[in-house]
Amino acid sequence: MQETQLLPFTKSLPSPSPSSSTRTHLPTHSHHDFPSLSHPKSLRFPTLSSKTNTPLNPSTPTPTPTPNATTDFQEKLLYLDSIGIDFLSLIHDHPPILSFPLADIKSTVDFVASVGFTAVEFRRIVGMCPEVLSSRVSDIVPIFTFLIREARVNGSDLRRVINRRPRLLACSVKNRLRPTLYFLQSIGISEVNKHTNLLSSSVEEKLVPRIEYFERIGFSKRDSLSMFRRFPQLFCYSVKENFEPKFDYFVVELGRDLKELKEFPQYFSFSLEKRIKPRHQSCVEKGVCFPLPILLKTSNAKFRDRLDICCNASMPFQKSPLWCTNCDIDLV
Repeated sequence: MQETQLLPFTKSLPSPSPSSSTRTHLPTHSHHDFPSLSHPKSLRFPTLSSKTNTPLNPSTPTPTPTPNATTDFQEKLLYLDSIGIDFLSLIHDHPPILSFPLADIKSTVDFVASVGFTAVEFRRIVGMCPEVLSSRVSDIVPIFTFLIREARVNGSDLRRVINRRPRLLACSVKNRLRPTLYFLQSIGISEVNKHTNLLSSSVEEKLVPRIEYFERIGFSKRDSLSMFRRFPQLFCYSVKENFEPKFDYFVVELGRDLKELKEFPQYFSFSLEKRIKPRHQSCVEKGVCFPLPILLKTSNAKFRDRLDICCNASMPFQKSPLWCTNCDIDLV
């Protein structure tokens, strides 16, 4: 059975282009808000003009296009320009759009607008994931169905979820979204709807290698999974550009052990050059050693105050109840 129906909503989407036989049901709005935003042009298809009959790259010889091909190119250029999308840039980023039917592009634009995305949001989505414009409505509807029914995303949160990770709209439910969902649930991340940005990630190419990295540096598999379960954002960080340099600094310069890192995996979310190194150097200069949460999470002002206080008093032992008492930790 095709995954092309959503949970019932109050209004139904206008019928898509003739090329799509799927009927869809999503929350709709009384009108497209695309034309009413910053772009002054109407969403209605513009009149063709002979002025657009110029080659994409005049310096490169190209075969003489057929009249139908020329007309199709002009229509796509003018239509996308009317909703604020630069067709020439789009071709550069995503060449398959040249052969994608204009009728399906229009259906996709109408569908996305009917779900409630604004013109600004849509242009940002296309800029980050141009494949959306070469996706048919029948390709996109199962993604919304999956997010609502299986990932447990509230209908009112769909825009936020897609705006945060436009790549979701270019993923296969069968080959990417569902396997990733099952993997995240299998390692103990129950509320995947809070981490939907991970659903577009490949289990084999991205998620598993990050877990294996922590096993290589000395963590047990249980401890590695525990860290990712408590702090799923770890999956977003690069092994070579984030984990490796920060772990080397953690062991060599900070001289800390794996136990402290296991208790505070958020360490990898802070900038090495802007946060970790400067604060550690300040502590070295003052002869002070702070636990990682105090070292990194306190605001600059509170960190300086605590540093000054500790310079005039002896620090408590780590086993002392005063070690983290009244840390006044806050994020900046």
